[in-house]
Amino acid sequence: MRPVAIIQARIGSTRLPGKILMPLRGHPMLWHVVTRVRATPSISEVVVATTTEERDEPVRTFCAGAGIACFSGSENDVLDRFYQAAVRHHADPIVRITADCPMVDPGVIEQVLAMYATGNFDHVGVATGAGAAFERQGRFPDGLDAECFSFAAVERAWREATAPSDREHVTPFIWREAGRFRLAGLRPDADYSTLRWTVDNAADFQFAEQIYDALYDEKRMFGMHDVLQYLAKHPDLTELNQSAIGKEGYKELWQVESLSPPNPEKPEERS
Repeated sequence: MRPVAIIQARIGSTRLPGKILMPLRGHPMLWHVVTRVRATPSISEVVVATTTEERDEPVRTFCAGAGIACFSGSENDVLDRFYQAAVRHHADPIVRITADCPMVDPGVIEQVLAMYATGNFDHVGVATGAGAAFERQGRFPDGLDAECFSFAAVERAWREATAPSDREHVTPFIWREAGRFRLAGLRPDADYSTLRWTVDNAADFQFAEQIYDALYDEKRMFGMHDVLQYLAKHPDLTELNQSAIGKEGYKELWQVESLSPPNPEKPEERS
């Protein structure tokens, strides 16, 4: 196994343009995402996958200056971009992360990798978010999203997927074809589905700023439980971004309600 994390990142954003390079405690948000993913013990390499568009040149420039591997591919065919990055960096299995998750937890990613390694699965995802398809089972906070899957699985999707939604969002082909792939989902010991830790809009970023101002320490990386403990003492903070749109926009991609995506990208925020 050579687990490689591929982080999808682009400048374009309909609700918060340039968000991935906005500063949190003196570093761009993307820097924090890369640093946190790199802290996962089993990860061999971290790669940022951006687009070939000129407007994403700042992403390439940032990665070059920070010593971060960067791959540029299609803006709209994100599945192809992701597959080509995996080929270039000999990734197997692949850990998929999006750049709008500044509180992604290396401990959670490590649990996903352990489940993948010991369970003979093709795909293991972190169950996050809220919505009708998620209500019956516990979920992690939205923003701890991660997926681990085999190169063979993404290669099959790359070869066979033709629907625009499958090409645009990378993994729907895999988790919708449950009969052809061995799937599993990592779930927490309690339901945190009402917590929103991803960054899609200004309120989300304000939430992230306050968490980082309170918990960020260069010598010790905070994790999911540190954030939960802080929120327990400051419950009003969770109200900052509760009105934001969640993952409900993906309902039309689901063939059955019980088969929900482990880590869909937000429809308006394709990375």
